[in-house]
Amino acid sequence: MPTTPMLPHFRRTPAFIGLIGAVIAGLLLLSCTPASDAENTASAAAESILPAAVADTATFAGGCFWCMEPPYDKVDGVASTTSGFAGGEKKNPSYREVSYGNTNHTEVVQVVYDSTKVDYERLLRIYWHNVDPFDGGGQFCDRGSQYRPALFAHDARQRRLADASKQAVAAQFDQSIAVEVQPLDAFYAAEEYHQNYYKKNPGEYKRYRRGCGRDARLREIWGDAAGSDAPLASQ
Repeated sequence: MPTTPMLPHFRRTPAFIGLIGAVIAGLLLLSCTPASDAENTASAAAESILPAAVADTATFAGGCFWCMEPPYDKVDGVASTTSGFAGGEKKNPSYREVSYGNTNHTEVVQVVYDSTKVDYERLLRIYWHNVDPFDGGGQFCDRGSQYRPALFAHDARQRRLADASKQAVAAQFDQSIAVEVQPLDAFYAAEEYHQNYYKKNPGEYKRYRRGCGRDARLREIWGDAAGSDAPLASQ
């Protein structure tokens, strides 16, 4: 497949976020939710939403976590999505700390799902079709390591399946795949106002997503499969 050209990006800096925040600041609650390690977070979420026998958890980094919740929320079998941070050193980071690139965390979405209704392989297909797999310096208009793409494996099985999906994607293109596959050491939930942002602030979300060029770039890379759970071409 021919090399896909890169589109121009603009930076989602704290100043840019501030412009959005100024419009809705009076409506936002700036309190951080308690954080815990990934296993405890996943267990607590699963127990409150699904029977333990069918509950499973996956964690994906695809740039702005606001934009990674909707593709999973609409899937039958997904019980919840939580925006947060992973991959860095600092415990209980705030959004401000992460957005300034001081923690080595990246924005992620953690998905709790019913394994009898949807499998991890399908979640992986959705992931790939919602990211730019060639851009390791951020995603779309969001620049910096805090927006780098990654697949965070919770166990050996997820690591194996994530690696296999990355190989399948690599077979489709003549560019190197920048998405990292790494173990999940800890997950920290973002502040409450970030959760379900696209539902709470639909107008702001749509303007941000459109201005970021996300959907245009996804169509450029993936064509009709953009945003979907379509099979990867080599699988």
